[in-house]
Amino acid sequence: MAHSILVLGGARSGKSRHAEHLGEAHAGPRVYLATAEPGDAEMAQRIAIHKARRGTAWETVEEPLELVAALRSVCKRQTFVLVDCITLWLSNLMHAGRNIGEEVALLCDALHTLPGTICLVSNEVGLGIVPETPMGRCFRDEAGMANQLLAQTVDEAVFMVAGLPMRLKPSAC
Repeated sequence: MAHSILVLGGARSGKSRHAEHLGEAHAGPRVYLATAEPGDAEMAQRIAIHKARRGTAWETVEEPLELVAALRSVCKRQTFVLVDCITLWLSNLMHAGRNIGEEVALLCDALHTLPGTICLVSNEVGLGIVPETPMGRCFRDEAGMANQLLAQTVDEAVFMVAGLPMRLKPSAC
């Protein structure tokens, strides 16, 4: 049976660490599905730090665009799949000229049918200043809409603030 979790938060809020801790508590196999591409030396260093922090207990699969296909390939019963991160995937889709709304809808549909546990990490980009450029504003809007659709779809949602998880869904009450 599929189980899905969305971990939202701002930059350096502790999203990835929290998602990794959820995976480390999982008894079965763990897959880290990375959407980032090392476009420059600084990003390559960030990726290396993430890989080192996870250690060898995680299988790493890198897929910047075909997220649903990659999930279909790696999701199995008893497997914990961490997707880090939705925001970079959306950026990759935007730069590739893909229809973000359609891609997010396909992801939401897949979340209901894939086996195992899927944990999605995404940035909440709407809490800061309004982006200066039309492309920046378009990205902020697309990310906000994607996060809304994913939050409605998943079984659990957590918002990270200063390294502390705030449960959004199901509610704590």
